[in-house]
Amino acid sequence: MSNIPKIVTERMDYLQVCMESNKHLDDPAEVIDLIDSVSKFWLILSEEDKDYIHCAQHAIDESMEWNV
Repeated sequence: MSNIPKIVTERMDYLQVCMESNKHLDDPAEVIDLIDSVSKFWLILSEEDKDYIHCAQHAIDESMEWNV
C-alpha cells in the first residue's frame, strides 16, 4: 500500500512529460491509457493533480496543443 503514492507520482510525472511534448496529438490512445491508469487513484489525488488530468483530457478531446 505504501507504494501507491510513488506510483501516482511517477504516472503524473510521465503524464506531464507526455503533455509537454504534445504526445497526446500523436498518440492519444497511449495518453488516455495513462490517464486511466492514474485516475483509478482518484480518491487520493491532490486537487492539483485532478485539475491537471481534467485539462489534459480536454486537450486530448479537442486535439489542442499543450501550451501550459
